[in-house]
Amino acid sequence: MKRSDEELRVLCIKGDGNAQNELYRRYAPKFWGICLRYAKNRMSAEDILQEGFIRIFTYLDRFENKGSFEGWMRRTMVNTAINYYKKNLSTAREAEYHEYMSEKSNDADALSSLSYQELLNLVQKMPNGYRTVFNLYIIEGYSHRDIADSLNISENTSKSQLSRARAYLQMQIRKIYGEER
Repeated sequence: MKRSDEELRVLCIKGDGNAQNELYRRYAPKFWGICLRYAKNRMSAEDILQEGFIRIFTYLDRFENKGSFEGWMRRTMVNTAINYYKKNLSTAREAEYHEYMSEKSNDADALSSLSYQELLNLVQKMPNGYRTVFNLYIIEGYSHRDIADSLNISENTSKSQLSRARAYLQMQIRKIYGEER
């Protein structure tokens, strides 16, 4: 019989290794996608996933049954990804775009014809700042204020990074499909 999340949580708090393994097997595939979106490569995504589960298991007793347990774990995983980004942020400045590409309807057509894996690859190739803000804003639904608070940047920097992320994606899509589109 499949145990409930609450049963697993209680057993994990008690140190039950089988329950920890079951919880991991149940949620690792879901959280793997989050990790891939924030990471530059698979190895970094694996690090984030591992560190995220360590944090989940360490702080299970802090879950207050406010909202869903899965949502709490997801938030922990996203915060782990943010912390990973902060920890690995290089001091080198990322390339600046001098011109922004205007959005065209063809870009939306090109985007819709990309596979999930192709889009994920494009997102992973983004500079760290672009990728992190893009994920937080577009995928996770954070506001620019929340992003600014989480990353210790200004709201305008968050908006700028998102704009640059979109321009970066547009440029990469144009490279894939050619300038004639």
